This record gives sequence, C-alpha cells and structure tokens, in this order.
Amino acid sequence: MTDLLTTLRDRGMLHDATPGLSDRLARGTITGYVGFDPTADSLHVGNLVPVMALVWLQRLGGRPIALIGGGTGLVGDPSGKRNERPMLSLEAVDANARAIQSQLARFLDFDGPRGAKLLNNAAWLQPLTLLDFLRDAGKHFTISYMLQKDSVKSRLEAGISFTEFAYMLVQAYDFWHLNRTERCELQMGGSDQWGNITAGIELIGRKEGDQAHGAVLPLLTTASGAKFGKSEGGNVWLDPIRTSPYKFYQFWLNTDDQDIERLLRTFTTLSLEEIGGIMAEQRADPGRRSAQRVLARDVTGRVHGEDTALRVIAASEVLFGGRDLAGTDVDTLAVVADEVKTVVVERARLAEGLSLVDLLVDTGLASSKGDARRGIQGQGFSVNGSKVDAPDRTLTPVDLLGDRFVALQKGKRHFAFVRVV
Repeated sequence: MTDLLTTLRDRGMLHDATPGLSDRLARGTITGYVGFDPTADSLHVGNLVPVMALVWLQRLGGRPIALIGGGTGLVGDPSGKRNERPMLSLEAVDANARAIQSQLARFLDFDGPRGAKLLNNAAWLQPLTLLDFLRDAGKHFTISYMLQKDSVKSRLEAGISFTEFAYMLVQAYDFWHLNRTERCELQMGGSDQWGNITAGIELIGRKEGDQAHGAVLPLLTTASGAKFGKSEGGNVWLDPIRTSPYKFYQFWLNTDDQDIERLLRTFTTLSLEEIGGIMAEQRADPGRRSAQRVLARDVTGRVHGEDTALRVIAASEVLFGGRDLAGTDVDTLAVVADEVKTVVVERARLAEGLSLVDLLVDTGLASSKGDARRGIQGQGFSVNGSKVDAPDRTLTPVDLLGDRFVALQKGKRHFAFVRVV
C-alpha cells in the first residue's frame, strides 16, 4: 500500500494528504471511499479523477468503496459553488443514484477479498432522526470550527442556508458511519472537499478515538486554464444518451498536445514507462496524434465497452479517414448516421426512385436544386463514396448499404445519410 501515494503523486493526481497517511499505508491494506452526489443522472468526465483514485487504491491492494450520495444529494454540497444548488426531489435523487451506480460498476472489481463495494448513504441517513444527528455529530463541532472551512467562508458574504452550512456535518457522519461499519480509514475527493474530509476525520477521532486519513486530488484544468470536462455543448457525460459514444471519443481525441501526457497519466492505467514511449512517438510525429488515439480508445473502451469503442473508431475513419463505405458494417454506419444530418424515407418511396438533387437539398449538402445540379456536374458529390456526374441520378434499393443506409457526401468532409424505414 505504500505505493499508493507515490503512484498518485507521480501521475499528478495528488494535491494533498493528511500527515500520517504514508505511515498508515505502510502497515498494510486500507479501505478508502469516494462519495458521488447524484445531482444528475450521469457522471461526467470530471468525475473520473476520483474514480481513477479508487481504481489505483484497488490495484495497489486496498479495498475501495464508491458511495452514492442518495442522502447527501438531498442536502447539497456548497463546496466550490457560488450559489445554493437547486433542491432535487427524493424521486429524482433515487433515479440519479441508480444511474450513477451502474456507471461506477464499470471501473471497479467487485469480487474477491478486496472486492469493491457500492453503497448509498440514503440507507443510514434517511432513517436518522434530527435529534440523533445533533447528538451524534452536531455536539462535536463548534460554530467557529465550521466557519473556518473554505466551503463556508466563501459563501458567507453572498449567503448560505443552514441546510448547506450543515452539509459538512452530514458528510462527516458518512465517514464516521463507514469507519464504524466497514473499517474505512481513508476518504478521497477533489481538493474542494478538504474541509469536509477533515471534518469527518475530526468526528471519528472524537467518537472512536481512532486516526482516520484523507487525500485530495487536483481539480483539473486545461492548458488554456478552462475547467476540464467541458465541450462546446457543456459537460461531457458518461451516459451515451447525454453524450454519444462518438462525441465522447472525439472529446478525448481532440485533447490539446499540451494536455495529453497529463491526461494519459490521470485517466489510464498505462505504466509511466508505456506513457513515456507513447509520448516519444507523439513528439516524433505530432500530426498522427498517436497519444490522443491511445487515450480516446482507452477511456471510451472502459466507459462504453470495447465493441462500442471499435465502432466509433471505425465511424471516425469514415468521416475523417476516407474509410471504404462499401465495406463498412451496418452498426458502424448507424453510428455515423447518428452524428450527421440524416433524412428518413420509407422503403416504398425508395423503390420508386428518389431524386438525388432533392435529397442533396433536403440534407443541406446543397443550398438549392441549382447548386446541387452544378455540384453534380462538377463531380463535387458522391453516393456511397463514388462520385456522381448525372444530375438526373435517382436512388433506388440497389444503392443501400447494409439494406438501411445511403451515404451522401460533399467533398471529403461533409456527409449526410439517408435512412430507410
């Protein structure tokens, strides 16, 4: 276990840790947890930093607990927030917790003596009475102690509700409960969680007389200073409905060269030696973006599965690499169709013959019928990868790829699909 802090530090994943943690790790296996509040029905890529900390904890001999905040999610954590979070209903929190739980299950091994655990703090917080909470947690903290925490100090001027003011006590109660029931001695989280984590350590020390520990991870930013995990459309989510696997893959593939080595260290389990080799290849030929491809393949495969990762890679090769459409499987074509402008037509209409000119206008590849005709005559358009030069060209069932699609193309980079139903 002594390798845990070294590994996190060498991979740029350690912001701070409590004194004595290194000595405790030297004594053997430790149980540690990270909490995830279900404020949405999916984790986003920024949440993967603490998830990867749990991955390393388990790989190096520890026992990880992923804690879903079904109870704390009803309160709302003020850490890092300028304004109070909107209150979610119990039903919404429960639904979000179930969705996040299934996503976390893709990263950790739940079998064997060090098998991970997925717990939901609603199990012990919802039955807890107010008086019991005040006696078990509240009496151990002074107001002055709580006012010194950054999560509270930063909100005093703008205002903070008693609900959010008390959040650190609820999280401290979680740590104490896990220490008592699971022998959990370590809590990890983002650097904005330091105050909440140390409150839990304080409560365990006062109630149990035991020494607990904390480690916090850096809040990632890009080389440009922007918060990591954002795209033009907002958060990049793990849920394939919120962020398609193709867009998820493209997010990682578009990593800036200045960020790529740090992200390989943070989001993959590749050894530092392997990453060094990848970066040497990257520096020798930056245009191939070999490091970005390794990162995108690795994370997409872990989150969405290897089969899906291979399909989105193939779809990327269709859209950007000139992959032969005729030899592309129908599942990959479906991925491409979901990412470009697609018009849906009935099979009976296709059997009668559909005007290519009309379809080029309908899909937006041509601005008008005249523009479509001129483009066809200049061989600027393709059907299923083959250029066309007859303005009266029609599409029929013989043009179908996989019996479902026709691919229309303007130049090399502009695609549209016809989907037959």
